[in-house]
Amino acid sequence: MLASPMAAGWMIGVMVRPAGEPRHLRHFFAVGHDERAKAEWTAIDKAMLLGEVAESPIGGLEPVHMISELTPANAASLALKPAEVRSLGWKWPRRWLSL
Repeated sequence: MLASPMAAGWMIGVMVRPAGEPRHLRHFFAVGHDERAKAEWTAIDKAMLLGEVAESPIGGLEPVHMISELTPANAASLALKPAEVRSLGWKWPRRWLSL
């Protein structure tokens, strides 16, 4: 699926098992690519630096999944630059999704 003409980026969740953790956890990334597939692959590349990326669904969640499209207003408000990838951590990124 390609982005709408208004997409400035994507919020992507990746299931990652960090070293020393017994299970995979969902890590969130904000990715400044207008194309969803490119944003997903970019998030995977960053997630691989954190640990092992899941190869199959875990707890009903796909290993890599789109959480939300980021509008130009969202991206500008939070200073996400084109092609930038921001690791947002393990907690639900309310600040990014509420704009």
